[in-house]
Amino acid sequence: MSSIASFFSSFVSTVHNDAPEEKVPEVVEEAAAEEEEEPEDLHPVIRDECKEKRCTQLAKHFEHCQEKVQAGEGFKGEDCVEELCTSSHVYFHMMHCIDDCAAPKLFEKLV
Repeated sequence: MSSIASFFSSFVSTVHNDAPEEKVPEVVEEAAAEEEEEPEDLHPVIRDECKEKRCTQLAKHFEHCQEKVQAGEGFKGEDCVEELCTSSHVYFHMMHCIDDCAAPKLFEKLV
């Protein structure tokens, strides 16, 4: 063996394909995995509560628009985006209503 090869072989062990395989004991990490469970995401639950309790009228208006458009009764190109999230000083639209209701409740849960 050349001196360079012996130099490198001192750092790296030689493994042969026909050598018997060593059994490595398995480490059981189930207990650690159970301890680190992901907390439940409360955001969708809080948003649904706000939609049902505080923003009912706006949700009904949006759903009516969706039904009309899906039935082909809306005007050409209608998509109900205005009812969903467009803000104006006259209307307080559904997504704004839900967000304004859900935000304080969500941040309250984070503390």
